[in-house]
Amino acid sequence: MSQKQHTLFDTQPEPWEQDDQSEQPVASVVLLQGPSQQFDYRVPDALCGRVEPGCRLRVPLGKGNRLVTGYCVRVEYRPAGSRRLKPISELIDHRSLLSPAMLRLTEWIADRYLCDWARVLETVVPAGVRGKAGSRLTTLLSIAPEKADRWPTMKLPAKQAAVMKALARSAQPPTPAELARRAHCTQAPVTSLRRKGLIRSQTVRQQQQQSVEPATVCQPHLVLNADQRRALDAILATLNSRQHKTVLIHGVTGSGKTEVYIQAIQEVIHFGRQAIVLVPEISLTPQTVERFRSRFGRVAVLHSHLSDVERHGHWQQIAAGEVPVVVGARSAIFAPTPRLGLIVLDEEHESSFKQETAPRYHAREVAIARAAAEEVPLILGSATPSLESWNRAQTGHYALVEMPRRVLGRALPMVGTIDLRADQRRSSRPPGAVSRQMHGAMRAALDEGGQVILLLNRRGFSTHIQCPACGHVLRCPDCDIALTHHRTRQIALCHYCDHEVPAPTACPLCDFAGIRYSGLGTQRLEAEIRTRFPGVPCLRMDTDTMQGRGSHERALAAFRSGKVRILLGTQMIAKGLDFPDVTLVGVVNADTALHLPDFRAAERTFHLVTQVAGRTGRGDKGGRVLVQTFDPDHPAIQAAVRHDYAAFAAGELPIRQMLRYPPFTAMVRLVVRGPREQVAGEFAAEMAERLRAALADPELAARVLGPAPAPFARLRGKYRFQIQAQAPDDEQLRRCVRQATTGLSAPDDVQWIVDVDPLDML
Repeated sequence: MSQKQHTLFDTQPEPWEQDDQSEQPVASVVLLQGPSQQFDYRVPDALCGRVEPGCRLRVPLGKGNRLVTGYCVRVEYRPAGSRRLKPISELIDHRSLLSPAMLRLTEWIADRYLCDWARVLETVVPAGVRGKAGSRLTTLLSIAPEKADRWPTMKLPAKQAAVMKALARSAQPPTPAELARRAHCTQAPVTSLRRKGLIRSQTVRQQQQQSVEPATVCQPHLVLNADQRRALDAILATLNSRQHKTVLIHGVTGSGKTEVYIQAIQEVIHFGRQAIVLVPEISLTPQTVERFRSRFGRVAVLHSHLSDVERHGHWQQIAAGEVPVVVGARSAIFAPTPRLGLIVLDEEHESSFKQETAPRYHAREVAIARAAAEEVPLILGSATPSLESWNRAQTGHYALVEMPRRVLGRALPMVGTIDLRADQRRSSRPPGAVSRQMHGAMRAALDEGGQVILLLNRRGFSTHIQCPACGHVLRCPDCDIALTHHRTRQIALCHYCDHEVPAPTACPLCDFAGIRYSGLGTQRLEAEIRTRFPGVPCLRMDTDTMQGRGSHERALAAFRSGKVRILLGTQMIAKGLDFPDVTLVGVVNADTALHLPDFRAAERTFHLVTQVAGRTGRGDKGGRVLVQTFDPDHPAIQAAVRHDYAAFAAGELPIRQMLRYPPFTAMVRLVVRGPREQVAGEFAAEMAERLRAALADPELAARVLGPAPAPFARLRGKYRFQIQAQAPDDEQLRRCVRQATTGLSAPDDVQWIVDVDPLDML
């Protein structure tokens, strides 16, 4: 990040100031607290040669010389008398936490996503690594160098002589306890020798072993079909060119993309290099992990459920080059591989690759930057690529490889729609979650020995609690959003701030006893399925049921073994699962995200329906998909029914271009929030005016929309306003946003964020 560089000096000379013109080492430091600039500090003689970029330091800040922590980002030699610099107070890390390449990448992220470099550094280096989790201070002993030749001629007590002989025979410095054990004595003689100066002690921090356990490599390469061979050849050509290139593999669900990745990675490992494989967190199933481990043995898996000790241990082994393959979610892109040879990003369209807290980076864009900097190929794979990636492939920025057929010649499942409007017209009773057609298809699939997956991307039992007498809707007092009924705990819960109240039996306003619970969530769907199919084992997977460690693994293992016949849940069951006995997939309501105030709503609906449809038809039994919807003629649903990504993109991209939305323009979203609506609104208006002034040049072809209340206008007690800035040139847009927001001072209770390339528009 191009930040202005500052030096800290006082007007009065201090003892550390030097007047001669000899050169002195100077460290540029990014502080974790305080101003976001870089500051220069003198490296004292005691630390010369030990301070290097990527290490953390403690340095004095301000007139009071308050000690703060920062990262050294640069060390250079300058004339000693040119500046009167304060010295570094302490070196925290005795070796760099970041390679030069990773340090440059963090600087790029800070510049690209308009955030503090220090925040990026703290994100890239895991907390377990920063805190040295799993390590402890240990005293190690060695013979004092000045006594090395003299001690054999000294008259020592027998036990002390035995200690010195044991220490002389030690290949590595032992601890006091280890040395006493080898000399067959207590630690008293060891202590006496340390007092005499014959033994020197050194305190070091040692890491407990948290090794990546090697698995048994037992699976040979599979035979590739023509589509897979063509994709692998394209990757190998890029590898052999020793240049960076991004390859987009557009392969239908079940086309065998993972086997292509594996054989490409094998080629990389053959040349002694490492590979990083990024998958969405929800795809980090035991099935996925086991597939890689069975082919490569030592595979580090980085995910959110690792303890700090485990993450630190894996980090150290990756950095030492001991692990050839790293599989993980978003943050695995920062794995410290010293010999990186390939990056694979599977399901590249997934929104979970975008971090929603600062630094708000997108793992795909970071992967592109890292692969380009280290001159290695990047492989993007998806059955439903993001329109940004598809457009880059169409315009020649990516190489495009098509895999239009499933392995073994299996057909894509037949997809049919069920018009829920017709069901409602025919029935006088309130409709259930499952239509008559869906019920019949489920019964047939179960009778034939198949399994069923039902997708409903809504948690809870009822999504709406309203009094029919006075019209009152039970809402969260902090978010102004309707509360969701969770019947298992008999509460009404806000899914944004976790506010909860007991589920009411009467209207809180008018006391009417007939309060109505409506709307459909996964809990209600589960209750209906258990009633309709008694005795058929059913399992629900959503964030309410999958909170315990290992819960995903146990649930999927039960479904894979056939103990569970019906699996229902939210989008976590829509992707990355391969179960050959699934013969029916039902989308209970395809419209849940279709009409949200988000320009990506149609794209997300197409992705979700297409991905969940891909969970069936993977075995010899074949499969079918039924999609319940109130809008069966919507282009996104029609394209998903036909498995026609090209048609969807051809219809959606012109609309994006006409409305000047990504991928045809860059976008920055700014959100202002505060407890006082008027104050937050006025500050948002000031910010928008500054943005309009910075983007006023007609050649920029920019526009600023807002401020306007966000779709969720109040969350967690804060009123929210949003501003959108758009321009064709992303670098110029970011430069102008940085210019407009630099020095902008918000009222004390007002907060604001900048989101570059936003995915969440709510």
